[in-house]
Amino acid sequence: MIVPIFSFNSLGKLEIWLKIGIEYKFGRNRQEGLNFMHDYVHGKKMINEEVKAVKLFLWLFYIVFISFDIYYYYIFPRSVDKSVGIPEHGLGYWIYFFIATLLPLSIYLIKKGHTYAVKYIYTVGYLFFDTVNNLLVFFANHPKSFESGNLVEILLILFSPIFINKKFFWFVSIGVIGKYIILAIALKQAILILPTIVLTTLALVSYIILSRFLSYISTLTNVFEDLHKKEKLAFLGQMATSVGHEIRNPLSALKGFTQLQQERDKSENTFYPIMIQEIDRIDTIVDDLMILGKPKSPNLKQNDIKEITDYVTSVSNQHAESYGTKIIVNQCEDLPKIECDEKQMKQVFINIIKNAIESMPSGGVVEVSCSSKEKDKVKIVVQDQGCGIDAEKVKKLGEPFYTTKQDGTGLGLLVTKKIIDDHQGEIQFYSQIGEGTKVEVTLPIKHIKKLA
Repeated sequence: MIVPIFSFNSLGKLEIWLKIGIEYKFGRNRQEGLNFMHDYVHGKKMINEEVKAVKLFLWLFYIVFISFDIYYYYIFPRSVDKSVGIPEHGLGYWIYFFIATLLPLSIYLIKKGHTYAVKYIYTVGYLFFDTVNNLLVFFANHPKSFESGNLVEILLILFSPIFINKKFFWFVSIGVIGKYIILAIALKQAILILPTIVLTTLALVSYIILSRFLSYISTLTNVFEDLHKKEKLAFLGQMATSVGHEIRNPLSALKGFTQLQQERDKSENTFYPIMIQEIDRIDTIVDDLMILGKPKSPNLKQNDIKEITDYVTSVSNQHAESYGTKIIVNQCEDLPKIECDEKQMKQVFINIIKNAIESMPSGGVVEVSCSSKEKDKVKIVVQDQGCGIDAEKVKKLGEPFYTTKQDGTGLGLLVTKKIIDDHQGEIQFYSQIGEGTKVEVTLPIKHIKKLA
């Protein structure tokens, strides 16, 4: 791993160097992963899979469709002494011609990149020509009972899951079953109730198979995303440790010399406080990096959530006053003590309240409230009256280096989320533009020991 030598002209370089490190490690892998997912949703790989499924579908469709009619009209009648051949007054051999013309049309659509339309065209084409043929035969010959149908209808329903598409499944199921319902009503044939029931049962089986396919694919996608995030965070931790050590020692010396120079040159007191403030700001970021870089188990002890919120409020009041903001704490008494690392938990709520304060540059109220949840959990809610966050951006909160602030680094919420995860808790964000943001932190009263 390459560890660069750091020198800073501004705080922004810290974030830039870390981003370079992330891209050095993940630039190719991350891009390949994103391209992989994109290809499978919209790109060539998904089209290739669709083409394979369509080819299988077409082979089975023509084999079953033609084979069944040969058996039903030419082989089966000989064994029961019935007339051999296709019924008169229907479409006759024209139905096979019409179905055959769908093949060159399908090839053309595949070459033009409209592969997804092929299965719909075959379904609509078959149902239309078959329904017309059945009606012509029935009204011309007036048989006592309806005798028609094709095994390909079962194929359409049972094989629809190979396209992993619920829309197509419902299209096929409603189309095939609906055909028999329409014929039963139009021809007044009660015998058509039986195939309707059979096809409905098969559609139910097919739906169960399709649901399992979709569930499995969704699980694989989530596992892929989780593994990628864990790999990225693991490298971020390694990078953070290296960066933290490289910065901390010279930073301490820089702060010491700045303070010494400030004492010597008391006539110039304009820039030294700003320099020290910025050094402290970098030091705070280094602390966040070290937490990511050297994760350690929380020092769990029984702590009163009210004492933690009171401490955080007192620490944050000065920062709030500079923004013209007031912090109000409600309903944090008479709650059970929770197992937590007091120092880490204070850092969590300092980060959250700090973000709430800074979201209201014109002032406002930050409300902190606590309550019991499900008897074994405690919920802490921080509500601000800020500008709010767009719904799409809310989903990204807590990701490495993602921030909604112009001068932010995104490390604060990343560290906050990690600490809460280590405490077996949850953090959720609710926000709308112009209506402020609500942050809910749920923590267990007692930790569940994980099996090794």
